[in-house]
Amino acid sequence: MGEISFDVHQARMDLAIALARQAGEQGEIPVGAAIFGIDGQILGMGENRKERDRDPTAHAEILAIRAAARTCQNWYLSGSSLYVTLEPCPMCAGAIVQARIGTLVYGADDPKTGAIRTVINIPDSAASFHHLQAIAGIRELECQELLQSWFRQHRQKL
Repeated sequence: MGEISFDVHQARMDLAIALARQAGEQGEIPVGAAIFGIDGQILGMGENRKERDRDPTAHAEILAIRAAARTCQNWYLSGSSLYVTLEPCPMCAGAIVQARIGTLVYGADDPKTGAIRTVINIPDSAASFHHLQAIAGIRELECQELLQSWFRQHRQKL
């Protein structure tokens, strides 16, 4: 199977961005995630739900991984691709490694808690038994603006 084209990455990130917008409209930090199988089918989706669910683990990536595992009836998501609007945090990076996801594609770097390339690098660390392909910067400006706009509006309400 060949490499996924840049246009496919862009189109798949559309779904993650739409999920992030939904989260933002519900008062959550706007992060969305979608997992695609080798054949391109959607295996799972998630959007931040920490506030709504009162659950510190209800990050978009975690919810997408849980949904994909249910769809596949297997926690082992080898060969799948995860698209997320923001670089995963340490918890999510660990879950991505645990799920054996093949490719991670994300929009914006997270300069505070990014655990793929920006602050720390969990997938490539000596403690990681599974290495995945990581592609950063897909629809980066749109993902950054979505987050920045949400935070500007949120701060005005405080």
